[in-house]
Amino acid sequence: MRQLARLITLFTALTGLLLTAGLPAHAFPQAAFPLTSSGNRGTDVIALQHLLAAHGRTVTVDGVFGTGTRSATVSFQQSKGLTADGIVGPATWSALAVTVRQGDDGPAVKALQALLNAKRSAGLTVDGAFGPATHTAVRTFQSHAGIGVDGVAGPTTWKNLLWHYENINFGAGTMCAQSPDGNANAHWATAGAVGQLEAAAATFATTGNGRLPVGDAGFEHGGDIPGHASHETGMDIDVWPIRTDSAQCTAARITWQSTAYDRAATRRLVQEIRAKAPGHIDLIFFNDPQLIAEGLTTSYPNHDNHLHIRYR
Repeated sequence: MRQLARLITLFTALTGLLLTAGLPAHAFPQAAFPLTSSGNRGTDVIALQHLLAAHGRTVTVDGVFGTGTRSATVSFQQSKGLTADGIVGPATWSALAVTVRQGDDGPAVKALQALLNAKRSAGLTVDGAFGPATHTAVRTFQSHAGIGVDGVAGPTTWKNLLWHYENINFGAGTMCAQSPDGNANAHWATAGAVGQLEAAAATFATTGNGRLPVGDAGFEHGGDIPGHASHETGMDIDVWPIRTDSAQCTAARITWQSTAYDRAATRRLVQEIRAKAPGHIDLIFFNDPQLIAEGLTTSYPNHDNHLHIRYR
């Protein structure tokens, strides 16, 4: 019986090794450090600015990748022997993302807390103190991501957290959520896309033309989304045109041919979308011929009643 028990124990251990040997290093096989550069906005930029500060660079933490952030990035890259192009890719993120754990404090912890709040609704105070609440939030995220759960934010945790999509904030009174194709919870996108859209919506809200209706973006971790094959990588977001009565969040959706269509307000919306993401808009599909003639949108079949933004 003892020999049988030993054999069972050995078999169980070997089975466990075989099963875990084939597992990926993280639950998100597509996880990678994002590309962040001049013109970007959002939580990833906030994290970048905090991490630059952690490495002794003076930079304003405002979530906008402007000239000051670029200069600080170039300086950091030069100090590490990296390509000093001001573009934050995998090598630069890897050098920036220092390991932090409970008991640590400073800007790197602020970066971590900001990311956990935006991407997993952790509700942390961004105070730079790695206390019990931050430790728990890190462990919760690690469990969510399927990586080692130790409460320490090391390279794998930083990569998965920076890659993770962000939910669009509809609590600011500038946008409303729409799901015309029945894709519930399809309001996730990369932090850059979300930050740029939210900034455009906030400015547009000051024009007195109502809130911005946001249709499908993507799911929390990307992947298949019915009817929207191009929305799988967190860079594509649909929004609706503006009505003359500014009731686009409560009244029926319209096309550019509708009598209730407000071309001037929709033009202003497109201008704000482009202005808040300089160099980071690949295209905007929308079939209003006047906006197409002005170089603001591009014609594409079945895009009479919504604008399809593709961020870069």
